[in-house]
Amino acid sequence: MNLIDQIQLGESKILELKAQLPQYDQIAKTIVAFSNTSGGRLVIGVDDDRQVLGLDEENIFALQDRITSLVFDRCYPTILPEIYSANLAGKLVLVVEVFRGNLLPYYLKSEGKNQGTYLRIGATNRKADFEHILELERQKRNQSFDEEICREQDLAALDLTMLRDRFAVLGKPLDEEKLINLRLVKVEQGLRYPTQGLMILLGLCPHVVIKCARFKGTDMSVFLDRKEYGGDLLGQLEQAEGFIKNHINLRGEIKGLQRTDTYELPIGALREALINAVIHRDYTNQGRDIKVGVYDDVVTVVSPGGFPSTLTAETLLDGRSEIRNRVVARVFKELGYVEQWGSGIGRIRADCVAMGLVEPRIREKGDFVDVEFYRSIGTENDLRSIVKVSDSIGLVSDTERSILLYLADEGSIVSKTVESLVGVKEARARRILKEMTDKGLLMKQGVARSTFYVRVEG
Repeated sequence: MNLIDQIQLGESKILELKAQLPQYDQIAKTIVAFSNTSGGRLVIGVDDDRQVLGLDEENIFALQDRITSLVFDRCYPTILPEIYSANLAGKLVLVVEVFRGNLLPYYLKSEGKNQGTYLRIGATNRKADFEHILELERQKRNQSFDEEICREQDLAALDLTMLRDRFAVLGKPLDEEKLINLRLVKVEQGLRYPTQGLMILLGLCPHVVIKCARFKGTDMSVFLDRKEYGGDLLGQLEQAEGFIKNHINLRGEIKGLQRTDTYELPIGALREALINAVIHRDYTNQGRDIKVGVYDDVVTVVSPGGFPSTLTAETLLDGRSEIRNRVVARVFKELGYVEQWGSGIGRIRADCVAMGLVEPRIREKGDFVDVEFYRSIGTENDLRSIVKVSDSIGLVSDTERSILLYLADEGSIVSKTVESLVGVKEARARRILKEMTDKGLLMKQGVARSTFYVRVEG
């Protein structure tokens, strides 16, 4: 993207605009924040309304020298920005281009590392807290948080059955060597310790949860249903996917003698968004969790932490990938949840377009990432063949869903029909209907041989 196009988009994580040379501390904070985050450009001679005002040509060289001196005097470790002039629509502006450094963290000399480290969050410079500074130091060592040892937990006391079973299904024994190679376990001075990644995958960190909610309408004012899923990370992922399925429309279409059921949103794309959320979220932020929201018009997946390192929305769409949590990512790759690094966003967009939907919006909002899927709205006739499971019932099985789909078209069902519909014997068909009645999904009507069942309207 050229400079003029970038300016027209306004200030962002990688762009700051100033009509004239700001106070020196303000420049220094911006330079430090860019160096600690994704790099960026400070453009002097453009106002907040994106109007190019320009600078006096006679002062350009003097300004360059002043900025070079203040960066050297006020920032540490040494930052070497590129400072140059650019002609925009016949007017001269000064550009200070900063690249992300590798001597993290950068800070203001006068304030010291603990008080003078700044990050670029959205279009603002924010003082980094202690956890952010630790994360910058990890990045300098090329280490992720989930690779660190968790010394507070006795490895022998952990139950690894869930992970072992998942690997066993794929014919991959999760032995001690594999645990170490995946960095789920680290050996230090002859002792074996779990890593933070293992603790995250087992769901043993209190903040590692996914919160799901179904809202009435298009805002958060009224809840219709909400669930909080804890436990192992893979189980959370499956439960969150089930929650979404349970609260979006499912269309049934008869083709010949077979029925085809299609969700209004591509399940592969939704699953990819959830996988990205759990792999790339910022697990050092213990005050936030992943949130899934189902509204009448959109489905959102919100993950704590902005894009990792130098990623921006533009580079993300180009297929660039950076892994924030390497242990979690490796395990997901081993288990087949990730096909190829950097391909997920492309698949999300392609799946939605293939269904004739609006492309989902993927954006960085402050220090979290928000993925929005736009729901399709059918005509009244289309909606007659859609099953929308009651908002209060929780998850339903595939068998129950088949029965609910049948009821959406036919209005009522008897046990004999259930036998042929889901391929079970009479006793099992009656038991299924009773269980669905007990769960509040169905209502029993009639007596004896005239008994039939209808769906409870939620």
